Amino acid sequence: MSDIIKLPRITSAGNQELELLIPDDWQIETAYMSGSDRPALRPEEMREALRRPIGTPGLRELARGKKEAVILFDDQTRATRAAEIAPLVLDELAAAGIPDDRIRFVCALGLHGPMYRRHFVQKLGEDIVARFPIYNHNAFGNCVYAGTTATYETKVYASEEVMKCDLKIAIGLVVPHHIAGFSGGGKIILPGVASYETIQYNHMMGHKSREKQKEKAEIGMGLYDHNPLRRDIDEAAGLVGVDFLINCLVNGSGETVALHAGDLLAAHHAAVQEAKAHYLTPEVTENDIVIANVSSPNNVTSVGLLISFPALSRHGGDVVLIASYPEGRVPHYLGGRWGRDTWAAQHRRVLMPEQAQRLLVYNEYPHPGSNWFDDDDRIIYCRRWDEVLSLLGETHGNHAKVAFFPNADIQYCL
Repeated sequence: MSDIIKLPRITSAGNQELELLIPDDWQIETAYMSGSDRPALRPEEMREALRRPIGTPGLRELARGKKEAVILFDDQTRATRAAEIAPLVLDELAAAGIPDDRIRFVCALGLHGPMYRRHFVQKLGEDIVARFPIYNHNAFGNCVYAGTTATYETKVYASEEVMKCDLKIAIGLVVPHHIAGFSGGGKIILPGVASYETIQYNHMMGHKSREKQKEKAEIGMGLYDHNPLRRDIDEAAGLVGVDFLINCLVNGSGETVALHAGDLLAAHHAAVQEAKAHYLTPEVTENDIVIANVSSPNNVTSVGLLISFPALSRHGGDVVLIASYPEGRVPHYLGGRWGRDTWAAQHRRVLMPEQAQRLLVYNEYPHPGSNWFDDDDRIIYCRRWDEVLSLLGETHGNHAKVAFFPNADIQYCL
């Protein structure tokens, strides 16, 4: 006999479910984040949040008299349902007298791979894609100097197209982030629309800061208040200038459950304060098996392991990482793999702790050249779920203690 677990596959276009059979005599504990079942906002609630900005006048008032508007949005590695939010923004711009031909969209993809029309439609909807010019950011050219930060002395070069607009609006997502503490806010600028050199330097300095951490960690998943990398990012965004920020939170199905709009720092800070509790997950320990579902098309698959390894038994166990998407991993020009032994400048090896006996990576759409892991005898790639179950059964039998993280890439524990 078997039970069924349902796994979310979250995209900006909506949520799909993956159903997998598991032994019914597993002792399974599902570790949900606090806000997993929070209800989605209704359109009128989003509009109301947009019209009650934090720390700044309303968007309609800010837009009056502006000549050129750019709307920044994040790429397919974030579950932001911009198609629900962007039309509300366009309504405000129209009411302020800004015509369509003075508005463009720029995908703030940083050093991720470019998006194509179908991705833009998923993210923004067919109507917007048909009405407005939409551009990918080019981190390897067409960037201009905006200033130098105080924290890391980062020389900030940003998209020329963005810089020449006198009204800059940003739509993004706040979830826990493995370096910046939480995503959103100034990350729409750095790395979003910054040059390769600017991004590389900022990240390099961030990793150096982390290496210098002693008693108290300041850089890492969910670490925000004293994070120097985050401070440097926000300073860079201030140099470029974001006139109006819209940041949202999502539930376990990727639905928008909160929206914070207004001043770059104030709106993001409010979103993060809510996010700290929303994505928080109760700690689970001493498990024979940990199943970690990477629920959105992330380009750093290994982020799902941060919450997984600590949940293993001190005597050893296996982690199953579910990262199964038809389009595979999104390229990453700063940390990705570009050949059998060729890695981008800031690739960092995934270190498996001693108690992790094996890492079983389940992907029904295998793409050997796109994996994010160095060669390791303990990593096994599986295309079929019955293969995963067979390997687990041989080692743990049918009475294993199992922890399951449905949204491992956006969950965190204190």
